[in-house]
Amino acid sequence: MHLVVRPLSTVKSSLFYSTSSHVPARAMVYAQYGKPSEVLSRMPLYRIHKHTLPDVKPQDVHIRFLAAPINPADCNQVEGVYPIKPPFNTSLGSDEPVAVGGNEGVAEVIALGDQVKGFSVGDKVVMAQAGRGTWRSHAALPASEVQLLPGFNSQVSLVHAATLTAHPHINVDNVEHHIGDYVIQNGANSAVGQFVIQIAHAWGLKTINVVRDRPNLDELKEYLTSLGATHILTEEELSKRETRSKLKGWLDGRKLRLALNCVGGKNATELGRYLDHEGKHVTYGAMSKQPMAVPAAPLIFKDVSYHGFWVSRWTDTHSRQEREAMFGDLINLIKEGKLREPVWEKVSWKLNASEQENETAFKEAVNKGITGFGKGKQIVFFED
Repeated sequence: MHLVVRPLSTVKSSLFYSTSSHVPARAMVYAQYGKPSEVLSRMPLYRIHKHTLPDVKPQDVHIRFLAAPINPADCNQVEGVYPIKPPFNTSLGSDEPVAVGGNEGVAEVIALGDQVKGFSVGDKVVMAQAGRGTWRSHAALPASEVQLLPGFNSQVSLVHAATLTAHPHINVDNVEHHIGDYVIQNGANSAVGQFVIQIAHAWGLKTINVVRDRPNLDELKEYLTSLGATHILTEEELSKRETRSKLKGWLDGRKLRLALNCVGGKNATELGRYLDHEGKHVTYGAMSKQPMAVPAAPLIFKDVSYHGFWVSRWTDTHSRQEREAMFGDLINLIKEGKLREPVWEKVSWKLNASEQENETAFKEAVNKGITGFGKGKQIVFFED
């Protein structure tokens, strides 16, 4: 299975351009790896790089970004520790090789090459692959590097669209589930965790959700419950002996065969202890940056198996049609009111503001994106 605003301006144009656009554009770039908040402010000339879009090539699209989140993977990429590393080059007209940050976001097609098929001006698109750079106002890309969002309309917010690429799908094959069965996950208040709760609820599954203790825990529990969370535990509660009998009562004979881990460390180890026979433990993140110990007992006596999921690998191994179908399913859930936006905080990138103002706002957002307790997903809105 796959667990998987402001009004948009109307673009008045023909279906393609054959002349130069010369649209003014800006991009948040970096020329070396390191701590994001430092790297993105270390280069006086290239923190936010100004350039213009080139002539539209026959097989290219020109897009205008509308919103883009700041994800942990984006920060890992700037640090140089993420497997996908964008190329450093001078294609944007910089004096030294730079890369554009960001992997996820929603954009609007503003121009098409005359050989491009399947797209129209005004279409909403996302990146077909990671590493293409989304922290920018505009981009000129081969049409093969963007993916159409099918069925996009006013019922789908920019926040929804901007977070569909990386967050709401986790591939878990060969896990048999029936209505009323349980899934356990940590990091339940993350954007992915919120999507897992809602998609599971839409499918008739129940969830046990683990979060870190915090001052506003009651408020968080109330919110996650409103999304459809069945039970909520803190990390400290998860490791207590009495929790085993509590979970047994909750399950009431049901099997717990799926655990989703984005934290790692001791917390991830504890999830595995609760899995039933032939359960699957799936890791898609490691926010604690701590290694996960795999206890022998679940392996030997329960045949529990441990797996990894990386959305970029899923994207590479599935066709454009399969990816579009997945987006279509998610958009239908949004239209049915079964998939809310993740909790988010707006970051304004104002194209008519000073570079210092934009750089300061962006740096603060990146810091929030990589610290422990934030007010939600940091999402950059590109505004005139």
